Amino acid sequence: MSTYIGAVDSGTTSSRFLIFDEAGNLITFHQVQHTMHYPQPGWVEMDPEDILSAVTECIDKAIKRFEMMGRLVSDIKAIGITNQRETALVWDRKTGHSLHSAIVWSDTRTLDIVKEVNQDKDRAQLIRDVCGLPVTTYFSAVKFKWLLENVPAVQTASNSGDAMFGTIDSWLMYNLTGGAANGGVHVTDVTNASRTLLMNLKSLQWDPALLSIFNIPLSVLPKIVSSAEVYGLVKSGPLVDIPVAGCLGDQQAALVGQKCFEKGDAKNTFGTGAFMLFNTGDEPLVSQNGMVTTVGYQFGQNKPAYALEGSIASAGSAIKWTRDNLGLISSSEEIGPLAASVEDSGGVYFVTAFSGLFAPYWRDDARACIVGITHFTTRNHIARATLESMCYQSRAILDCMKDDASVPLKSLKVDGGVSNSDEAMQILSDVLGIQVVRPQMRETTALGAAIAAGYAIGRWTEYADLDNVNAQGVTSFEPKIDTLNRDNKYKDWAKAIERSYGWAQVAQATDTTTTTTVPAA
Repeated sequence: MSTYIGAVDSGTTSSRFLIFDEAGNLITFHQVQHTMHYPQPGWVEMDPEDILSAVTECIDKAIKRFEMMGRLVSDIKAIGITNQRETALVWDRKTGHSLHSAIVWSDTRTLDIVKEVNQDKDRAQLIRDVCGLPVTTYFSAVKFKWLLENVPAVQTASNSGDAMFGTIDSWLMYNLTGGAANGGVHVTDVTNASRTLLMNLKSLQWDPALLSIFNIPLSVLPKIVSSAEVYGLVKSGPLVDIPVAGCLGDQQAALVGQKCFEKGDAKNTFGTGAFMLFNTGDEPLVSQNGMVTTVGYQFGQNKPAYALEGSIASAGSAIKWTRDNLGLISSSEEIGPLAASVEDSGGVYFVTAFSGLFAPYWRDDARACIVGITHFTTRNHIARATLESMCYQSRAILDCMKDDASVPLKSLKVDGGVSNSDEAMQILSDVLGIQVVRPQMRETTALGAAIAAGYAIGRWTEYADLDNVNAQGVTSFEPKIDTLNRDNKYKDWAKAIERSYGWAQVAQATDTTTTTTVPAA
């Protein structure tokens, strides 16, 4: 009898339901695009019911395809959930209906709240010490606070004890396990909770001091659970009675999907932006170099694994810019061969700070620039400089992580759209001076949720059981340039970074990290 695990992957732009076999092979999936709403400048919203409807449609259609292949739904033994992180929403305990649109991670309406909290430096440092995060518009607590202060229906429901707050994972979990009509569970896992500004990194519980700072009642929040345990059973639809048993935020799910289970393991997901997570072991490590501290995963009663996270604002979006705005390429796939047609960038460096620089620079006043252009420069050189940009930024982040963790890194695991380019990954290996490893099946975010669910039901009982999962067709890229050449180019990159500073007049708080919105995948 075959065993299959399903995964709900609800991201910013779309939701999907994917089905994997026990070797990590993707059997089938269905995807539905989301609609974003922009009611005011800086406001970004989604309709929670639309997200739920999209997930339901994805499950229904993927299951139909699965059955058309001659497979049995009863062979799907569990499902996991992975989700866009930090997007906040609230619903009514009695009706199960949302009380306001979901406020998306990139929304900046909470800037005044962020500034007010950060005016007290001691308070801002306390928050970071307890939860590992800077106070920015990115994280969920400031969105929860805004909802309580600005939406009468939310205020009323909170006062009566009927408000239920959560992130996308909580909303989907609640509805899949029955909702208001049938005892839906109100939970969130440690990885999503670690992105709220409200969870104590050591106790893995909501912290009373942080709740007080943001004036959020404990009663509205979900119970914090591990990333791999049976939370409840699906109560309707084609997956009825199948356990929901895995839950991770999307970047942490990719960490699991890439099997980064050892201290010092790291992965980089190249999407619109890029997100590097570095496993630091079973104790939280507060970065001294501008990284974010987060929970990587926790399987059942095992000790949690913590991670440092660094983000790059523009990865795939920089390639899209060269296509749509400059017209250098007609499709994103062209940039790799174009870059490979020249030996190097000809001294050209592209700092892709279209809306500022994120980790480890944290400069809101930076703007994109291309430096080093001469009459010799061609579009081939600019194409290569575009790919090199995300690689140099990856090195900057990785160097900081290694300094924080004092752990050497021998290889970096990669996934995401840009990782499809052999040329980009070879450049990455050359810039980092280490091996870059790319799996053949690169749906690692959904796979991570499936792995967690499979672990919870006993399909895998230890990490070694996963050695053969998604192990076929792995491609490794080895550095081809010498250390001196690598380091000299990186020094020139540092000069280019300095040229990008000061081009935008930004209303800064005292700490430059406080007005920075970090991108999500």
